[in-house]
This record gives sequence, C-alpha cells and structure tokens, in this order.
Amino acid sequence: MMRLTHYAQGGGCACKIPAADLEAMLARFGQPLPKDPLGELIVGTESGDDAAVVRIQGDTAIVSTADFFTPVVDDPYDWGRIAVANALSDVYAMGGRPLVGLNLLVWPREDLPYDIAAEVLRGGADVAAQAGCHLAGGHSVNGPEPMYGAAVTGLADPGRLMRNDAGQAGLPLSLTKPIGSGVLNNRHKATGEPFPQAVEVMTTLNAEASAAALAAGVRCATDVTGFGLLGHLYKLARASGVTAVLDAAAVPLIDRAMESVREGYVPGGSRRNLDWVAPHLAATGVAEELLILLADAQTSGGLLIAGEIPGATVIGELRPPTDHAVIVR
Repeated sequence: MMRLTHYAQGGGCACKIPAADLEAMLARFGQPLPKDPLGELIVGTESGDDAAVVRIQGDTAIVSTADFFTPVVDDPYDWGRIAVANALSDVYAMGGRPLVGLNLLVWPREDLPYDIAAEVLRGGADVAAQAGCHLAGGHSVNGPEPMYGAAVTGLADPGRLMRNDAGQAGLPLSLTKPIGSGVLNNRHKATGEPFPQAVEVMTTLNAEASAAALAAGVRCATDVTGFGLLGHLYKLARASGVTAVLDAAAVPLIDRAMESVREGYVPGGSRRNLDWVAPHLAATGVAEELLILLADAQTSGGLLIAGEIPGATVIGELRPPTDHAVIVR
C-alpha cells in the first residue's frame, strides 16, 4: 500500500501555521468593513473562535468555516472521514448544525493515482452523510502534497451560540474526547503501525456533545485541534478574561499516547504549541512529557466546554484572572 503520510511534511492539524506566527500575521492589517452587508457579523476574528457567525435574521445565523490538511493516516478512506469530521467540528463547537459542505482537495496527480483520491472523497462523503450535511461539489487543484478537507456552512440560533469568549469564573471545564492523536499519528507516519483507537476518536462526530451542551445551557466552548488542549484552553481563558485551572491527572488519554511521547514520537507542532503557551502558563512540578501531551496537536479532537454534560470528563475549572491564563496542577 502506498504510504500517504510519506507525501506530506506535516500531518493533520499539526501542519497548521504556528499560533504565534498566525497571530502576528493577522495583527499586521485591519479587517475592512463590507459595503451594504446582507447580515450582521457577530463572531469574527477578534477572539480567534472556531468559525465565523453572521446573523441573517432574528433567530437565524450562518456559521461558516473551512479546514483542510495533509494526511494523518495512510488509509485514504479513513483520512477522508477524519478530515471532514474535523471540518464539521468547528460548526458543532459554535453550537450550530452543519447544512452544506464543499470539498477542498489538493492532489499531486503525477505521483498519486486518482483512485486513491476517490477513496478520500468517499470517506468524506460518508461522514457528511452521517452528519446530515450535504456535500455538494467543491474545488480541486494540483499540488506537491495531498491535502483534503471541506468548507462547511451551518445554521445556529444567535442567542444560543457557544463562544470561546463567554467563559465565567466558577464554571467547570469538561472535555468530550481523549487526547493524544498527534503523537499517535506521528508514530504511524514513522513506523506504519496502525492505531485504530486514534482513528475511532478522530472520526467520531461532535454532534451529540454539541447538542448536549446546548441542552445544558452551555455558552462557552471550543474544539481541541491543532493548537492542543493547552493552546485552545489558553485562547479560551484569554478571550474570556479568566484563569483556567487544569487537573492534568483528570485529562483522558488515547491508549498508548503517553507511551509514544516517552518513545519520542512528538510532532514539531506539539512542541511549538507548548512554547507558545509557556509564558502564560504555571505548571510547577508537572513533568515535561505530560505538558507536551497536553499541548499535543490534535486532529478532530473533542469539545472543551465550560460546563458539564453527560459523558464528558471534568478536567478543571475557570477562576477569576491571575498572573497566568492557565494553571496546570
């Protein structure tokens, strides 16, 4: 079998532009206001949230996002499923329901046959169908590395959005999926060893978790992807003006994730995540290998919720602001 992961420099959400570089780049220009817009932008780039949200009428808003990345696994069908599940996750993280998606495909046509690309697209289509989301066309280009994902549009009630800037001191923090997909994907790329437990986590939709959070009245959430649990927790705490306290021992891990960290299968993106958060982090006495795993660049991770829902693990709490945005104990 052709090793898809060998055609990519990075893997999955670990191939993101580092958070510090991205924020510096975005700070260099101001966002111009559109002329005569058809709707009101109620979530934009100001807090680095998961998707843009535009109110089009009183109780209806459009949630819009795009996400694509290089292969995380060698099986093309599984990669397609993971990529579209990951793109849909941004809509779920905002409290929306996906309506329609468009394929985004970059394919090195001289190096990889189109029948492999067809399997990638089939995987994406199956996950979209599972989510009740139309997948209608898209765009494809030739390129040096294979990449796949989707642009997704969803609908949400603007009065019930889940935002990363709505956290309040006193709320518990809950996580709906275990972490560790980054190191396991990196080990898979290096060795070819399959990790079905990681594929299961990455292909599980966040639909039920999002619905449960809305039913519980949750107003603050984000999903855990390329910036790792610590990175997304830092963004949530910073946007909300609170301090997040994380109980490291409570964080659920995918089987063999810690073993893989100890054996050195750490993506560069995970180390960059930890470097980015470190100036805002208090973690006295916490082992470096655990901090790396907490910063591990996830692909299609779970929801990080300021609140409690059935089936999610409580991993900490939000407190009034201190000198550190995140405290790990």
